[in-house]
Amino acid sequence: MLPFSRTQMGLFFILLCPANIIGLWWAVGSPLVMDPNSICRKTKRLAGKQAELCQLEPEIVQEVAKGTKLGVRECQYQFRFRRWNCTSHSKYFGKILQQDIRETAFVYAITAAGVSHAITQACSMGELLQCGCELTRSRAPPSPTAGPGTEGTAWEWGGCGDDVQFGYEKSQQFMDAKNKKGKNDIRALIDLHNNEAGRLAVRSYMRTECKCHGLSGSCTLRTCWRKMPHFREVGDRLLERFNGAFKVMGGNDGKTLIPVGDNIKPPDKQDLIYSADSPDFCSANRKTGSLGTRGRVCNSTAMDTSGCDLLCCGRGHRDETVVLEENCLCRFHWCCVVQCRKCSVRQELSLCI
Repeated sequence: MLPFSRTQMGLFFILLCPANIIGLWWAVGSPLVMDPNSICRKTKRLAGKQAELCQLEPEIVQEVAKGTKLGVRECQYQFRFRRWNCTSHSKYFGKILQQDIRETAFVYAITAAGVSHAITQACSMGELLQCGCELTRSRAPPSPTAGPGTEGTAWEWGGCGDDVQFGYEKSQQFMDAKNKKGKNDIRALIDLHNNEAGRLAVRSYMRTECKCHGLSGSCTLRTCWRKMPHFREVGDRLLERFNGAFKVMGGNDGKTLIPVGDNIKPPDKQDLIYSADSPDFCSANRKTGSLGTRGRVCNSTAMDTSGCDLLCCGRGHRDETVVLEENCLCRFHWCCVVQCRKCSVRQELSLCI
């Protein structure tokens, strides 16, 4: 297996690690006017399609940054109760990315999905000159599920459908470019597969939305458009794929991936794949990227991954009472101020030993 490339590492640290993103924001004064060229200057080793995007479409790179952060936030949500909680600590996160484990597969998939989602959304919002609403002239007539009173209703495409294909292609152009060289390497094949699985978790689950038109509330005509799934749905779907991820090994030809184990069906395009077993993440270990679970909040009564038995790796837990301040007794004063008091709330926490 080839080592993790410097280009790839630099790209992930700039785009994935919030500390670096925030540093770029401060450099230009505000996250709202973040200069995408800062990303391109910071990652001087970018080449090919990535460099082309930086030079010709810097506004697309800005959406790439937004999409990558969207993916990392969703990763942290989905893994919030697991031993590895998608920490953004750069020294530990980089070690995760160097391994070809299930967690890395999820990171690749969710960030590729985030980039596709962010770019597509920017198109629909009119924030990019290169794209807009989905073109529907050549699309077959819509056939959404008929509701009560819609029998015989005329249909037509309208509104502003999400141009998910544009977002898909730009995500592919930027996220897959790093694996152009050495595309027969097993790690490159796995990364490309997981990137595609992430994008398909967005593109393959478009939904049709419609609006009725007619006099006196009648539905004589329905205008329909296609919308992306909410990104939380994308995260939920990819977590299911993570739980059922396939372990693979390289074929003798260097171009194929073979499932490990007997009588296992080949993974499809939407499955996540990996080639190495994950560490247990119980103890801090910089070599594996594990921060350990000591001090993590757990649920003493739960039997799932958030439960103290699993999260604390059998070391046990301690109960601790903390006092938190929160807003209370809020009142609205005309016009237009809400005034609240500060109340102290005692909360019982269970912490891993």
